[in-house]
This record gives sequence, C-alpha cells and structure tokens, in this order.
Amino acid sequence: MKNPSVRRLAVSAVIAAVYAALTMSTGFMSYGSVQFRIAEALGVLPFFFPVTTWGVFVGCLIANLLSPIGAADLVVGSLTTLAACLCVTALGRTTVPGERPGWGRCVLTCLVPVVFNAVTVGALLAWYGLAEAYSAPFWLLFLGNAASVGFGEAVVMFALGLPLMRWLPASRFYKTLAAALDKRGQNG
Repeated sequence: MKNPSVRRLAVSAVIAAVYAALTMSTGFMSYGSVQFRIAEALGVLPFFFPVTTWGVFVGCLIANLLSPIGAADLVVGSLTTLAACLCVTALGRTTVPGERPGWGRCVLTCLVPVVFNAVTVGALLAWYGLAEAYSAPFWLLFLGNAASVGFGEAVVMFALGLPLMRWLPASRFYKTLAAALDKRGQNG
C-alpha cells in the first residue's frame, strides 16, 4: 500500500477489530460495574501513534453493542474512550518517536482512562441503577460504581497498559507500525 491514508485506515481497522474481539470474547468480565476490559490496554497506543485513537474508539463502539445497558453505554462509554484516547494523544505529542517515555509519563498516561471511565461509566451505571428502581441515592450508587469501574480499569491499565508502554518503543512491532504510519501517524 503506497497511499498513507489507506495504511492509516487499515491500521485503525485492525486496532478496532482487535479491541472488539478482545472485549467480546471476554464479555463475562468486560461489562458491568466491575470491568476488566483487557482491550483497554490498547488505549496507550495513541500516545505513540495518534491515528490509533480512531481504531480504539471504533473497537469500543462495536464492543459496546453487546453492553447490557444498551444505547446509553454505546454512546457514553464509547465517547469516554475517545476522550481518554485524545488526552493520551496529547500526552504523547512531546515524546521523541521511538524513545521510551519516563515512568511518570507512563503512569499519567495509564491514569487518564482510569479517571475518565470511573467518572463517566460510574455515573452511567448509577443512573442505570436508579432506572432499575434501586433504593439507594444517586450519589451513593455513583461512588460505588465509580470505585468499582475505576478499580477494574486501573488493574488493566497498570497490569497490561503500563508494561505495553514500556515495551513498545523497543519492539519490532513499533518499528513496523511506525513505518506503516510514516513515523508517528501524525495528521491522522
């Protein structure tokens, strides 16, 4: 493929497919108030390759088609992932291509999706809980759901995403992806 736009689209499509497949194949732990979405570790890719933001977003959108909450999670959950990926992209803008980021930047990058998901998905699950006629007040449901969603996201991001961030720049995969995306996938 000589056209950089086609390569970027193909890379995004592969990332979307991997995210959706990972989430759907582990559905028993990917939905609900405690979520261990293994695919969320892919949320560190936009740090290195901004164009992968769209693949992670579309993959999340596809995976959320199976959400027990339905359309609300399809919209809110997917937009949360998009917002987190855009912030991760901004964190990576000042990194030298191919250079391993420092521990502080890696930890901050992994915290972004944890905070975004804890707040928005925690609120969504609390609202959904109120609709199911639970007797607890919204704020109590929110705190419980935010803590459990944040916990699951933190486990995935720090057990999988952080090692991925540290390993990726020195890997052959990074060099292959960088070549396919014309260095860093900028302007994508």
